[in-house]
Order: sequence, then structure tokens, then C-alpha cells
Amino acid sequence: MYIKPIKSALISVYHKENLDVITDLLKKFDVHIYSTGGTQQFLESQGAKVTSIESLTGYPSILGGRVKTLHPKVFGGILARLSNPEDIQQTAQYEIPAFDLVIVDLYPFEKTVATGASETDIIEKIDIGGISLIRAAAKNFQEVAIIASQNQYQLLIEMLENNNGATSIEDRKLLATHAFATSSDYDAHIFNYFNKTAQLPQLRASFKQSKTLRYGENPHQKGIFFGNLYDMFEQLNGKELSYNNLVDVEAAVALVEEFEETAYVIIKHTNACGVAIAETPLEAYQKALACDNISAFGGVIATNKPVDLATALELNKLFFEVLIAPSFDAEALGTLNSKKNRIILQQLQPLKNTAQYKTLLNGVLWQEKDNVIENETQFQKVTEKIPTQNEEKALAFALKICKHTKSNTIILAKEDVLIASGVGQTSRVDALEQAIEKANHFGFSLKGAVMASDAFFPFPDCVEIAHKAGITAVVQPGGSVKDVDSIEYCNKNNVAMVFTGVRHFKH
Repeated sequence: MYIKPIKSALISVYHKENLDVITDLLKKFDVHIYSTGGTQQFLESQGAKVTSIESLTGYPSILGGRVKTLHPKVFGGILARLSNPEDIQQTAQYEIPAFDLVIVDLYPFEKTVATGASETDIIEKIDIGGISLIRAAAKNFQEVAIIASQNQYQLLIEMLENNNGATSIEDRKLLATHAFATSSDYDAHIFNYFNKTAQLPQLRASFKQSKTLRYGENPHQKGIFFGNLYDMFEQLNGKELSYNNLVDVEAAVALVEEFEETAYVIIKHTNACGVAIAETPLEAYQKALACDNISAFGGVIATNKPVDLATALELNKLFFEVLIAPSFDAEALGTLNSKKNRIILQQLQPLKNTAQYKTLLNGVLWQEKDNVIENETQFQKVTEKIPTQNEEKALAFALKICKHTKSNTIILAKEDVLIASGVGQTSRVDALEQAIEKANHFGFSLKGAVMASDAFFPFPDCVEIAHKAGITAVVQPGGSVKDVDSIEYCNKNNVAMVFTGVRHFKH
């Protein structure tokens, strides 16, 4: 194992927090420090002796600080291979000092973009010297240890303390890996900023944070969540979220956010088994549970309103995996936390993702998220019978659920409650018959109910089956070459039907 003492270090950082601990260690091990600008001033304020980069290169910081470290005497000292006689001869000839440690913390480009700053300010936060130092030091990890972010200070501290001011080749290679992760993430954010305008058909995705899950979809599969989940949720109780929990949480939140009214949504395997809106949270929950109290067992529940004690007492009677809400009354939370494994999430912000990705074959599919939903004002009335006001509300309600249900799907509903759904069937008729059978099983009358379909009806069989079951109004995208056949059946049998012109497949 090649243990190399650190004799000289180059430090150039944007953030100075916690750098004092590093400074004390470098002083302890008598490390010769090179630096410039604000970093040099900070190090000297901590009692460190510092050689300025300007005195090494013979050039001042120029162009408003854009050029400080970009010089052969800097990069030669980082990239020199001590096992290469020619490199050693040239560094001696040109009086280039060798660097054993480089510490960099880049300009905060991503954070500057997030503040909505001007393009001028954003461009100035594209680090040039720092990113070059990182890549050079990481490339020459055989000789140089690289710290590419203040997030790695603690790692360096442990390495120096454990090795008495030295680093091993294993240490340096690990640090190089971290460094290239930092540089690639930085470049990805810069590309994505510019590509908002250019719209090049290229994909760059980078997540600095991750959480290893207990397992993936099944226990024999590994699983990791990439991203900062706790920017969106505060977990108030329960075990760690699983892969399947997270998939269902996404489905529950996406659906409940469709409603402005007080709503409760119950999800099982990404599909809704209970949805209702009502005047009070308690009534909304009770109506949602009544949709299918069997499938609700072990499900994921979401609401768009605070959870009060009355609703919590009812929720507490059901075994469920996860409950998501914007807030919880203190007494309600005490009741819900009585089950130690029950996951309680307070939602801190709405879903913001505007795109969806899926690995497929030897690549990745990208698409815009389906953020479209039609309401009563957009319905195209195509039958002689016009939907009543209550039927229109029911159709709009059903359509929201339909959009979030696996295709082929049929939703049967009234204006404030899901009655039954046919989910993920290979034919639309099968989906409808599944929904009717389920409604009958749970004792729901379909008389006066409405039907929503995620895609058009290629034949009139679905409207015929629905009518005979008691359905009085239908919403579908339209667009079949045989639309007229479905319209004619509805006209002959006093069924109202509206088209939206928008398909909502979900695979």
C-alpha cells in the first residue's frame, strides 16, 4: 500500500465553513499551503502560513477573478508523475512545486439557478479554475489527493488522522471517484440550464443524494432511491419506506393533487381502490374506504387536508402502510403513531416533476408528464341527451381518477365517490365488466352512475353494456372511426355522452 505524506496543499474554495478544522490539521502536520484570494485570507486568519498562487506563477488574479490558478506552475505541480523521470526533470527545470493535496469547493451554480438569478449572475457562477483543478488532481490520483466539495471534509479529516497526515493509494482513488462524481454532476446542471433553450435531444440526469432501500420491488432485488426525499416529506412515524411504498406514495400524491375539494385517496399497487370528496375529512375518508374496504387493507392513503382527531380515530381502525397529509392535529398524530411501523408522512411541497423516465431495452424513454385534465367547460357534447349538472361533475370527477389508473381502464363513479374501476385489462370490455362486477360485489347501485374511459371505444359494445347496467352518462376521448356507432346507441337509449379529445393511457 503506497502511503504518501502530505507535504504541500493547494486550497481554493467558495464556501469556507468547516475549513478551519482542515487548516488546524494541515498546520499540525506542517503542510506547505498555497492559496489565493478570499481563501488565502481565511487561512491566514486561522494562523496558517500561506504562499500565494500569484507569487508562484508571477501573475496576478486577472479578468475579475476569472483567471487565478490556470497556469503551468499550478497544473504541472498537480499532474506531474513522480514515477516518470521526464516529468521530474521538467518540474525541476521550471521550478514547479509538487502538490500532494488539492482542496476545491466550486461556485454554487445549481443554487444560483434555483434563486431565479439573472443569466449574467448564473454564467459567472460557472466555475472554470476549480473544475479544472478537480479533474487534474483526480486524474493523477496516484500522486494527489483531491477534495472536491466541503461535503468531503470529514472524509479527509479521518484519513489524515488515521494515517498520521498521509494518504494511501486506496484513499486517493476513492477521493478521485468522489471528485469525478462532483464534476460530472456540476456539468450536468450546466448542460440542463443551457438545454432549456437549445432543446438538444440528449439526457443528463444527476442526483447527489441517495437512499438505499431495504430491497427493490421484491426481496431478491436491490433498490435505491436517488434524490432528497425529505425535501418533499417529513416522516413523523413508522419504519423505513420501501420501494413499493414509494411507488404507491407517488401514485397517491399525484391523484389527490388533482382535487381542490376535501379528498381522500386509497391506493393499492398504484391504482385507486377508494376515492371520495366531501365537506369534511371524516366523511371523505369514510366514503373512500367504502369503495373497497378489502383492497384498502395494507394500502397507501393520501389526503389534501389536515388530519383531525375524528378522522384519525377512524383511520386507526384500518391496517395501512402509509398515510400522507399536509399536516396533522397533535391529538390525531398521537393516535396514528400508536402503531410503531405505520408510516406517517407530512407532505412539505407539491409534486414538481414535469418529465418521466423509464429504462427500456438498451436505453431510456423520456416523456412529458401528463399534466392535462379536462373539466366540464371542455366537454364536447355529442349526443342528443345533454348531461345534467350533477352528471357533468361526476364525469369530471371520474376522469381525474381515470387519468391515474392503469390502462385499459374504466371508471364508474358518482359526483363525489368512486364506485368501481376496471384496471389494466387487455380489452376495454373486460375492464368494464370487471368494474360492474366489483360494484355489484360491494352492493353499489349503478343506476344514475357515470362511466369514464381512458381511450376511445372502437365499438358500441361498451356503451351498450354500461347502459344496461344503469349508467346514464359517459366521457371518453373520442377519435374512433366508429364513434358514430356509439353515439347512435346512446341517442336511441337516452344516454348522454361527451368527448374530450384527450387520451390518458397509463402503462
